[in-house]
Amino acid sequence: MATIDTPEVGADPTSAAAGVGRYRWVICGLLFAATAINYVDRQMIGVLKPTISAELGWSETTYADVIFWFQAAYAIGYLTFGKIVDAVGARIGYSIAFVIWTIGHTLCGFVGSAFQFSVARFVLGIGESGNFPAGLKSVTEWFPAKERALATGIFNAGANVGAVVTPLIVPAITLAFGWRMAFIVTGIASLAWLVAWIALYRRPRESTKVSPAELAYIESDPADPVRRIGWLKLLGYRETWAYALGKFLIDPIWWLFLFWTPDFLAKTYHLDLVSFGPPLVVIYLISDLGSIAGGWSSSRLMKRGFTANAARKSTMLVCALLVMPIFFAQYVDNLWLAVAIVGLATAAHQAFSANLYTIPSDMFPRGAVGSVVGIGGTVGAIGGMMMAKFTGYILQTTGSYTIIFAVAGSVYLLAVAVVHLLSPRLARVDAL
Repeated sequence: MATIDTPEVGADPTSAAAGVGRYRWVICGLLFAATAINYVDRQMIGVLKPTISAELGWSETTYADVIFWFQAAYAIGYLTFGKIVDAVGARIGYSIAFVIWTIGHTLCGFVGSAFQFSVARFVLGIGESGNFPAGLKSVTEWFPAKERALATGIFNAGANVGAVVTPLIVPAITLAFGWRMAFIVTGIASLAWLVAWIALYRRPRESTKVSPAELAYIESDPADPVRRIGWLKLLGYRETWAYALGKFLIDPIWWLFLFWTPDFLAKTYHLDLVSFGPPLVVIYLISDLGSIAGGWSSSRLMKRGFTANAARKSTMLVCALLVMPIFFAQYVDNLWLAVAIVGLATAAHQAFSANLYTIPSDMFPRGAVGSVVGIGGTVGAIGGMMMAKFTGYILQTTGSYTIIFAVAGSVYLLAVAVVHLLSPRLARVDAL
């Protein structure tokens, strides 16, 4: 196995961003808000699982099937939206995705069976799959390489804010007006973001808000080709599979945390719709810190002279080790100790993910980033489909999380190894 690059000696640690404008962080804030909304809409079914299952008579495998169809749509849409975003740009591509997922989310308030719920969640999955291809495309347009992991970590932290907000607002709406109104109210309220996005987002050179100094900083990386590259050509590169197989291994674990943590807490510690809210809030607040810390860590290492290869992989290796204690969460009698263990695992996942998300922009020209992210997201969603079926089957037959958490605690080390074997130096794909 090739060795990871060592830091370059004598690099200037002073931030090159000093003295330039900060409008790019407004864009990052919009991406953060969209991701938060995305995860409110995504996680609501996990929070409402006991309520909906009781009313509609769902078994563990029925719930897993509903999750499966969301992830099937996510797999299809992720690949499609990666290409759409590369073709029409982040502004239009993100807007299309947002409208589709809001329609799917709101439709969940009008369904009456598991089949209808699966259809609505399928629409939601198609739209939500556009969030990260569009967000990462925006980061690639608005941030130089040295800041992309930090920017990605910040906007990815919106996932955790969404996961924090959901158990705070959804139980209150559900207890007052029913679970159907929870979907309808949150869907309508989220449209304010779409108005802000259309009004504020432009490419850096098209924006009147960007100073010449900030534009020069954003464009400080060497120019690369902007032509679009086909999927078949990208599938022939090991670098594409370094990213895609990393996603295949870790994405299912995040889906597990998102869709089954409320169920785990409810069954293990006898919590209900109201009482499992505070533990979930703590878990995802910890996750938020992990997402930002992961992006900050590799960006900081690069500013201290580490190569992107050494910075990204060193950070991911540490994160992989921090996930491993999740195996013991099921054996802890104290609720808050279990919350700390799960929170550590979700934070480590988010830190790992922030760095993995940045790898396509390290290796590929801008014209290919959206497509590579789309391929990886599709492969990750296929892994999520498999994990949903696996989790439903294990819980239906054993009622235990033992095997499930054993898998969750081990795959991150495997993911680091796969990424390193397929791309030992995160080298640029110059042949494109």
